[in-house]
Amino acid sequence: MYDFLGALFLRALKMLVVPLILSAVIHAVSGMGGGIGRMGAKALGFFLLSSTLAVLTGLLWVNVMHPGIVDGAPARDLVGLKTSADTALQGISAASGADLTGLFLRMVPENVVASAAAGDMLALIVFAVLYGLVLARLPAGVRDAQRGFWKGVHDAMILMTKAVMLFAPLGVFGLVARSLSTAGFSALGPLMGFFLTVVLALSTHLFVTLPALLFFLGRVNPWRHFRFMGEALVMAFTTSSSNATLPKTLECLTRSGVPPKVSNFVTPLGASLNMDGTALYECVAALFIAQCYGLDLSFGVQFTVVLVALVSSTGVAGIPSASLVAIATILAAIGLPAEGLGLILAVDRLLDMCRTAVNVYSDSCASAILARGFREEA
Repeated sequence: MYDFLGALFLRALKMLVVPLILSAVIHAVSGMGGGIGRMGAKALGFFLLSSTLAVLTGLLWVNVMHPGIVDGAPARDLVGLKTSADTALQGISAASGADLTGLFLRMVPENVVASAAAGDMLALIVFAVLYGLVLARLPAGVRDAQRGFWKGVHDAMILMTKAVMLFAPLGVFGLVARSLSTAGFSALGPLMGFFLTVVLALSTHLFVTLPALLFFLGRVNPWRHFRFMGEALVMAFTTSSSNATLPKTLECLTRSGVPPKVSNFVTPLGASLNMDGTALYECVAALFIAQCYGLDLSFGVQFTVVLVALVSSTGVAGIPSASLVAIATILAAIGLPAEGLGLILAVDRLLDMCRTAVNVYSDSCASAILARGFREEA
């Protein structure tokens, strides 16, 4: 019975991937392509910089810690994965080019419908970005009608994601029970290694990378800013929702001296587009699963993970555990079986609390840094 529950939950997650990511990226890009202003351009530049640094931090820690390797051997049998390493390797080979040139060729789909059916998320994301850019240049009437359509699709997919997440406890029970019944409590060792790796990577980004950006780009005292944002971080940790924390984030930023004209624009934009903690978590999760299969991912495949993590994290709803959909996107993009999601579900909720706090703090850093330029121009 638990095997059925786990499989059903995984199928529901995979069902959401294509329409959610496609509609989110098209709607977001089409809304930015018509001219976002100087502050908007600076905000997007910071979001790209901080998210890239977050993903690279996750990449560093997962390659240092190797949580999917136990006593020098892949943890596949320990964690009860059914797919063999050879089968997983074939999936990786089919989903990735032999070199960087092949990777870039994969980014341009020959047939968008076929790419969607095959779950080729890298090609679909590139198509969605190009479509959104072109959509922004259409005449106002046509543009607004299409943007309204894609917004409607995205809103509907958000509701479907929330509905699927209502059954997450049953799905988690099924997947974790299957792993424990197959491998016993030996599966907990690699899982704790994964948990520790994510926490170390998130801590590095929260306490090292973002304070450095605050100090060097914004000339802001990192300790002072952290103290002012304390209440927002606690709320983000407890609710696991950047959207629910948004009013408290704005309140804390105002108390810290950030002009409302800056925070009221940058912070809501960041709550939708700037997901440092989520992107980092997706990267670590995908590489942990690959390590469990015993796969040594090439530079091209790891580059794919970084790219898809950056893009898919912007399409993730600000609701608890919705990043599971984005992780399914990355697994599909690099050809790994979705069964690997079952490994991380047991600790996903607690890690969701941690990464949401990082997401919110990164948004606040963006506002604090851009406030410096706003004061200088005023």
